[in-house]
Amino acid sequence: MLNPRRTPPPPVPVDLGRVMRTGTLVWAVALVVTAVLAAMGSIAWDAVWVCAVGIALGLLGVRWARRHPLDQDGATNAVPPAGTE
Repeated sequence: MLNPRRTPPPPVPVDLGRVMRTGTLVWAVALVVTAVLAAMGSIAWDAVWVCAVGIALGLLGVRWARRHPLDQDGATNAVPPAGTE
């Protein structure tokens, strides 16, 4: 067999709120750096807008992570789609 089928490993429980907060913090640092560079005329202001949008999306992700906490087994508390029960 060239490609034997293996069972995938179980998913690792991850605190998505922490991931989103860390990513948003990285975007905030990038915003400061790009704003300084744009003010000096080294780069275009478009990069600052990209970082601002990254922060906005990160904050939406933090809000989503708060509304969808993980159970003890790592599964979300989301309602299953209709017909999959």
